[in-house]
Amino acid sequence: MKCTKEHRLSYNARAEEIVKGLTLEEKVFLMSGRISLEEMVKGMKEDPNKHYNYIPYPAGGIDEKGIPAMKFCDGPRGVVCGVGQSTCFPVTMARGATFDVELEERVGRAIGKEIRAWGGNLFGGVCINLPYNPGWGRSQETYGEESFHLGQMGSALVRGVQAENVIACVKHYAFNSMEISRFKVDVDADKRTEREVYLPHFKDCIDAGAASVMSAYNLYKGVHCGHSDYLLNQVLKGEWDFDGFVISDFIWGILDTADAANGGMDIEMCATIHFGDKLVKAVRDGLVPEEKIDEAAVRIIRTLLAFTEADDKEYDMSLVGCDEHIALARECAEKGITLLQNTDNVLPLNKNKLNQILVLGELADKGVIGDYGSSRVFPKYIVTPLQGITDAVPNNVEVVYYSGEDLEHARKLAGQADAVVFVVGYDHDDEGEYVSEDQTDAYTGGIGGDRVNSLGLHQHEIDLIKAVGPVNKNSVAVLIGGNMIMMTEWKDDVSGILMAYYPGMEGGTALANIIFGDVNPSGKLPYVVPYKEEDLPQVEWDTTEQFYEYYHGYAKLEREGVEPLLPYGFGLSYTTFEVKDAKFNTDGQSVTAQCTVTNTGGRAGAEVVQMYVGFSNSKVHRPVKILRGFARVELEAGESKDVTISCPVEKLRWYNEETNAWELEKMEYEVYIGTSSADRDLLQGKVTIS
Repeated sequence: MKCTKEHRLSYNARAEEIVKGLTLEEKVFLMSGRISLEEMVKGMKEDPNKHYNYIPYPAGGIDEKGIPAMKFCDGPRGVVCGVGQSTCFPVTMARGATFDVELEERVGRAIGKEIRAWGGNLFGGVCINLPYNPGWGRSQETYGEESFHLGQMGSALVRGVQAENVIACVKHYAFNSMEISRFKVDVDADKRTEREVYLPHFKDCIDAGAASVMSAYNLYKGVHCGHSDYLLNQVLKGEWDFDGFVISDFIWGILDTADAANGGMDIEMCATIHFGDKLVKAVRDGLVPEEKIDEAAVRIIRTLLAFTEADDKEYDMSLVGCDEHIALARECAEKGITLLQNTDNVLPLNKNKLNQILVLGELADKGVIGDYGSSRVFPKYIVTPLQGITDAVPNNVEVVYYSGEDLEHARKLAGQADAVVFVVGYDHDDEGEYVSEDQTDAYTGGIGGDRVNSLGLHQHEIDLIKAVGPVNKNSVAVLIGGNMIMMTEWKDDVSGILMAYYPGMEGGTALANIIFGDVNPSGKLPYVVPYKEEDLPQVEWDTTEQFYEYYHGYAKLEREGVEPLLPYGFGLSYTTFEVKDAKFNTDGQSVTAQCTVTNTGGRAGAEVVQMYVGFSNSKVHRPVKILRGFARVELEAGESKDVTISCPVEKLRWYNEETNAWELEKMEYEVYIGTSSADRDLLQGKVTIS
């Protein structure tokens, strides 16, 4: 049985009856995490194999009253539990680059199965925060810069996870896109920006049935998100009719007992610090109405009962890191890796015509799977880029590896090789979840943080590419990282560029399959790449205040008439595609774009067809155009397919701050269909909504 919202609400009367028989202390116990920070740290110190979230973290649960515990497992690139077992998928940004909702739903089902095998019942890994600036260290955990895309992909993950009757927890609600300042920054935005840019993807996931939400550490408009009556009670539980429960981010997610309970927090995770006895006292002192406790208890009980009783299937540990899930991780990497430049068709390399291939860069020989914070997965193995390339070539092909510190030596090696592959970018020391500058104090062991100095490569990597790239025309740069990496300074010094993101445990295999043409690249950029960093919104990363403007990413560049280096949704292939015969219409309920896509090249491939809607006739300032639909299309050589993409007209509304209401403008809209956000890649038409 699928645990839908309707199914969950059918447990309401039973939950209310159970709550009537509970003491105040028992009800508050349901709202409290059961592992302390001291226990967590002690366990990790005693056993070097243990780490944050080594096992599912429990909260509440009263066996004698028939109430299951909530058992939290973190994500989002797989199940964080254990060591050397769980499947490590590519980071969410890489999966966002697939633009494949069906694939993401399959990832959700695989993760759900592994969580069930570990004994968990909640996945804290549906991360859909929107990066205001790509320097946010944790943006690797989200799907990209576009709210509509975030909502579509996040909803797919929700559906997949909950298809295995595991609670999907959406995070971090809301305005969480800074690491160094995440515990102190007060984010502000105007109401239109809030409603049109930063909240829609959360609502999409709630509408998809997500049964849990995690609040953010930061403040919004002067109030901690974990205490926010506006975000939690008024918007989430009120306007959006959310039926599940809210949990705090761990340890520091709430800072005051009464403020959090009254503000709508249902469960304090992962330890009891401000709830427990303090919350019982706050109720008895009249600071928190007991009705708030009853409401939280009902939400918790009905949700946990519904998911626990939805099936009686057995999920054993043979599912964890199984061959099927590892193959799925490889498929995600192959579909997400994005070809950004291919001068003179340098790629794919013909491995049967190579005598020697040179691999350069420190990251080539590292298992670069992402940051070492709460999302870190510990798989049974990691295929490095170097290993993937080495395993893929025939035995008679020599693979030479050099880290690249001596530029003259690297130039000499490049002159002797048939082809050169640079592997450059970031690892967990450069970007990721930020906890403390003192690693001994970090509960995850990872430092990470934002990219405060530059959005480009390290200077020594730029020097390596510029010195060595021109020596060999068969040179390819592979970029490793969680978000946009500046390329302007060095892109003309190499023939090929691939964005590999953090490609997961099978990343090296997937990368080699693409480099040598066994797989045709089909990823699309889930962000824009500018010529200059100054074209993006500017952020003070270490601050107590940050204002989020209405425009960011490709929408900002288009509005300001700034040409990007690479547009949003861009990605090359080893074949070619033609989009023609575009048609656009509306029935008043939805806007539809149709076209015919033909593979005009000589091999099979996949294209991501994208629909955008424009607002040049609007009475208010709006983006030139915004993404409102996409479809991934697989085509054999010479094959054509008709593609239809529809968008509900409610997704075209704007938020009127004066009336505090959504409004649909009765006017003529531009509609576009094509292969990226660039005008040159789009066919245009118009529809009128009256």
